[in-house]
Amino acid sequence: MSVSEEAVRVAPETDRTDEPGWEVDPDDDWALAVLATVGRQLRLRREAAGLRVNDFAVAAGYGADLVYKIETGKRIPRPEYLDKADEVLGAGGLISAMREDVKKVRYPKKVRDLAQLEGRAVELQLYDPVNIHGLLQTPEYAQALFRMRRPRYADEEVERGVAARMARKAVFDRGSAPELGFIQDEWTLRRRLGGAGVVRHQLEHLLEVGQLPNVEIQVMPMDREEHAGVDGGIEVLKFDDGTAVGRSPGVANGRPVTDPRQLRILELRYGIIRAQALTPRESSAFIEQLLGET
Repeated sequence: MSVSEEAVRVAPETDRTDEPGWEVDPDDDWALAVLATVGRQLRLRREAAGLRVNDFAVAAGYGADLVYKIETGKRIPRPEYLDKADEVLGAGGLISAMREDVKKVRYPKKVRDLAQLEGRAVELQLYDPVNIHGLLQTPEYAQALFRMRRPRYADEEVERGVAARMARKAVFDRGSAPELGFIQDEWTLRRRLGGAGVVRHQLEHLLEVGQLPNVEIQVMPMDREEHAGVDGGIEVLKFDDGTAVGRSPGVANGRPVTDPRQLRILELRYGIIRAQALTPRESSAFIEQLLGET
C-alpha cells in the first residue's frame, strides 16, 4: 500500500531498449493477458495489411525489436504507438481504441491494487513521516522524489511512476468523496526537494487541498517532546461494509493487516499522533508561514 511501490524497476541497463514503451511485470497475470490480446490484434492487422515486421517498423518509425515485443505482449505500448499503428494500418480508429485497454495495465499491479482500495474507501487515515504523502504530491514534487532514488531510475521509470501516482489522485474526484486525514512531520514540508519553486508550488497545493470539506491536513511539529509515530508511517483504509485494512512498519512487519486487534493498534497510534499534532487550522497557518519563508 505504501508509496514505495509506485514505480516498477525495469530490466538491467544492458537489457533495456531505447524504444518508447514500458516493461510489463512478468508476475502480473492480468496485464499479461490484456497485452497478449492487444499484441495479437496488432499482429493480425499487420499481417492482413501484408506488412512484415521490418516493413511496419520502418513505416511507423519504430524499431523492429519494439514491434516484436509489443506483438508478443512483452512490452506495454505507449498511446502514440497505437495511434501510429492505426494510421499505418488504416484501422480507422480501431487500434487507437485499444488505448483504453492498455491504460488499465499501464501502471504496476501494486499501484493498481492500492488505487482500487483507495477508490473503495470511505475513510483514509494517513501518516507519512518520510515524504509528503503520495496523494498530496504535485507532479513536480513526485518527479523530484523519483529522481532522488538510487540506483537512479531511467526517464521512463520516472515518467511511469509520476503518472501512476497522479492517477491515484482520482480519489479526490469521486462523487462520494471519502474522508481523508493526513498527518505530516514538519521536516517533510521544510525539505527543499526539487528546489524552491517545486517546494513553493507543493506548499500552495497543500493549502488548496486542505480547504476541501472532506480533507484534514495536520502537521507534527519538530519541537514536540512526545511523538507516537516513531515506529513509522500509518495507513488505515475503512470501507462502507465495516471492514478495514491497515499498514505500518511497526505492525506485522509492514504487511497489510485486517485483523481487528492489529487495526486497533494502528488506530490508537494514529489517534495519539493526531492529538499531538497541530490542529488543521493551526497546520494551515503553519504551512502559510513556511510558504512565506520559501
